[in-house]
Amino acid sequence: MKERYFTLAVNAALEAGKITLDYFNKKIKVEYKDEMSNNLVTEVDKKAEECIIGMIKKEFPDHTFLAEESGETGDVSEVKWIIDPLDGTVNYAHGIPIFSVTIAVEDKGEIIAGVVYDPTRNELFTAKKGEGAFLNGNRIKVSSSKELEKSLLVTGFPYNVKENPYNCIDLFKEFLLNSRALRRLGSAALDAAWIGCGRFDGFYEVTLKPWDIAAGSLIVTEAGGKVTNFFSDSFSVYNGSFLATNGIIHNQMMEVIRKNIK
Repeated sequence: MKERYFTLAVNAALEAGKITLDYFNKKIKVEYKDEMSNNLVTEVDKKAEECIIGMIKKEFPDHTFLAEESGETGDVSEVKWIIDPLDGTVNYAHGIPIFSVTIAVEDKGEIIAGVVYDPTRNELFTAKKGEGAFLNGNRIKVSSSKELEKSLLVTGFPYNVKENPYNCIDLFKEFLLNSRALRRLGSAALDAAWIGCGRFDGFYEVTLKPWDIAAGSLIVTEAGGKVTNFFSDSFSVYNGSFLATNGIIHNQMMEVIRKNIK
């Protein structure tokens, strides 16, 4: 059954990716989810999400869905599909080609399959629990960087950054000063996937939603990396805080985080 879920997740991500490309750099309707933040939603987010859920429902009509735009829907089921149809909406709305489609399958509380698709580069990151992580069918692994000072990091800021949750502005400064460089791409799912293939060495972010990191977290671990929340060696996609690394620099990053967050 896991193989059926995985294949469906891949096919749905590819179809949603086609939709995002069809509308990219064209005039589209953009709305604010919250008047007090920069949290955008476009008509493409909604179209892509409808496509994904529609495809899954044809095969598994009694499953649960947790998606960014429609929230939690469907029957109460042991299987939950966690979906972000367009991760990087702000980039997308501004014509910046850094965004992704991400789908994860949670079975009995465990993420068993994950897909992150970057349609502009045609890069498909996939993972199945216990079977490794792949980029376009080729196995990937995390980097071998051993020192934080020589590592390339990535992060993102929450929509409520003005409130400085987890002291994230100050934390950005600390990692900027204690690493080789610190990037901000604007798609958490891609950030995690790029940890999995060794492009980045460490990724941290606060106030993330399950659909941002569910698939990416599995890709990281299946590629040999480590994921945790900020205050525990365990991990839950429902916690909000997220640290993903090659495993080697994990404790070094955790030390900086715990010294600087509030």
